[in-house]
Amino acid sequence: MMQAEHALTIGAMLGEGPIWIGDALWFVDIKGQRVYRHHPATGALDQWDAPEMVGWIVPAGLGGFVVGLKSGPHRFDPDTATFRRMTTIDAHLPANRLNDATVDSTGRLWFGTMDNNELAVSGRLYRWDGTAAVDSGADAVTIANGPAIDPSGTRLYHVDTSGKRVIVHPLATDGTLGAGEEFLRLGEDEGWPDGVICDAEGGVWLGLFGGWQARRYAPDGTLTDTIHFPVANVTKIALGGPDGRTAWATTARQGLDAAALAAQPLAGDVFTFRVAIPGQPTVAMG
Repeated sequence: MMQAEHALTIGAMLGEGPIWIGDALWFVDIKGQRVYRHHPATGALDQWDAPEMVGWIVPAGLGGFVVGLKSGPHRFDPDTATFRRMTTIDAHLPANRLNDATVDSTGRLWFGTMDNNELAVSGRLYRWDGTAAVDSGADAVTIANGPAIDPSGTRLYHVDTSGKRVIVHPLATDGTLGAGEEFLRLGEDEGWPDGVICDAEGGVWLGLFGGWQARRYAPDGTLTDTIHFPVANVTKIALGGPDGRTAWATTARQGLDAAALAAQPLAGDVFTFRVAIPGQPTVAMG
């Protein structure tokens, strides 16, 4: 039985969006409105307050970063701690926020939205075309997590968290999605599927919110790896380090009552474990 090891004391309300960039792990606390950077080689941990809830961070091809604030993607400069809006998303849906994202091998940004109250089926999957956000055509869900794209660039995984499903779409070179098919569905007592990534062999790593685990599935849906945690809410995995085989996992305190928090003092912290298959190289948004 593989166990994740405690790595960083954060106490995030909703830790999310871990990504390995250069020699550092970046991640966010959505509800805490904070961006973090951790250098494992030195132990340094830096943080920046965001003006809104922040769902994710990715590197930008022109330098700096792009972050998913509640209202839309923003350019983020850590040197000046400034955030500059690129566009507004779902302005007609004030309860919506950006939630998770990835960049494909061509530099295209993909990101999802969700109802922050987790009630309305108003979450969409968008693609950034260089000047504007384009609706991908994937079905609306309440909580859109992921997406993740396999190394071939031909499969996109989209998570319907409330529906406890991961959907896979064929992905064309021009960014068009084909019809989605159910890749997996979690059972009643397995928690909810949260953040998802693909490793270098197309394996699918999934965090289980309320499930006390992270799991890896082969491209055919076979469960290959299960990692156990001392906290219930595992949100997303990043693969990085010098050989790409160190996993980092964000977790959350959200939804835990006083008794659960007392039983899970490490909830909201960052954990780590080693994997056999490395992650894909991190690509900057074009």
